[in-house]
Amino acid sequence: MDNFVDERDYKLLENDKYTFFVLAKIMGGECKVLLTDHERMIICHSDDPYPVWVWTADDATTEEMEKAYQIVAERFPFDEGFTFNIKYEPAEYFIRRAGQENTKLTIRMNMFAYDCPDPIEPKENVDGQIHQCTMDDIEKIIEIYDLFQKETGIDHQTYEQNRANAEFSVNNNNMFFWEDGNGQFVASCACRPNGTGDMASLGLVYTREDARRKHYAENLVYRVTRKAQDEGYIPMLYTNADYVASNACYEKIGYVLRGKLCAIGV
Repeated sequence: MDNFVDERDYKLLENDKYTFFVLAKIMGGECKVLLTDHERMIICHSDDPYPVWVWTADDATTEEMEKAYQIVAERFPFDEGFTFNIKYEPAEYFIRRAGQENTKLTIRMNMFAYDCPDPIEPKENVDGQIHQCTMDDIEKIIEIYDLFQKETGIDHQTYEQNRANAEFSVNNNNMFFWEDGNGQFVASCACRPNGTGDMASLGLVYTREDARRKHYAENLVYRVTRKAQDEGYIPMLYTNADYVASNACYEKIGYVLRGKLCAIGV
């Protein structure tokens, strides 16, 4: 296994470009662990507290899944709390295999990957407007990061980490709020291009509890989606497959399901 990627690895991910969008993005930067055979397997971890990405070919053999399992078990001890983003077939293998060693791995999240080739404007008009965040909004963004991480239950970070991420988002002009008619921020959405000029991932979609079911996020996501498309990107996003209402909201504004994967951990 090599510790570098090249054009072969990006070619491998072309058929999984939606489900492994983040992997394609992070493996080109600084990674704590990066292993690939350039043909059948890529294992990548950017840093704590982020998940480990495990890509295997769709027709991976039992021997190949065992090899992936052995590498992962050695480099990322399950009892240290790592989460692994992985396709369903190898996930099932990992769960069975860990069970043989009295380790209980479970699916912690089922994920859908969507893109939006043709955005549909929401029918429900809402008060307020979109707001592109500036440095004046840093503390509000940090608050959103914290609330979002607590609600999803994964990737929780320190105040300092959230501040660094918030400043990065502002400096790259990719963080947006929806401000209601009273000028209060009620929803958030980030949009991050993948660096190769073709796709942009929407994330950090969050609505404050007292502002939910009022279509703020729906209108915000639509406008950020249109902005990404107008700039020449294919908008895409990941969702928790079990959040039926959220997924229905995305589908209403034109998002189309393109792939599925899961996050597993102890």
